[in-house]
Amino acid sequence: EVRLVESGGGLVQPGGSLMLSCVASGFTFSTYAMSWLRQVPGQDLEWVSAINDEGKTYYTEAVKGRFTISRDNAKSTLYLQLTNLKAEDTAMYYCSKGHGINRRERGQGTQVTVSS
Repeated sequence: EVRLVESGGGLVQPGGSLMLSCVASGFTFSTYAMSWLRQVPGQDLEWVSAINDEGKTYYTEAVKGRFTISRDNAKSTLYLQLTNLKAEDTAMYYCSKGHGINRRERGQGTQVTVSS
């Protein structure tokens, strides 16, 4: 059974930073691409970033240059470094298995709120 557990969210001022983590279990983490998604209440899931099994990274245009995705296969952990945060980054952030929006295999989410 795939299990994904996110952590690291919180309340941060505009321009601030956060590091999100996602611990994976139930599958061979190192052989899968992984993604970060986010969702604002009332809106659909949005794909934010992905990293493939070789470490190649991908970002949606809105976060390029501000967010950095990475992975530690030895710890089965996915990371998302968020910097220069903006109010529009406020959302529930989820990690998911694969490259793209995977509604079925994602964690419970961690809330990021950017506000002064």
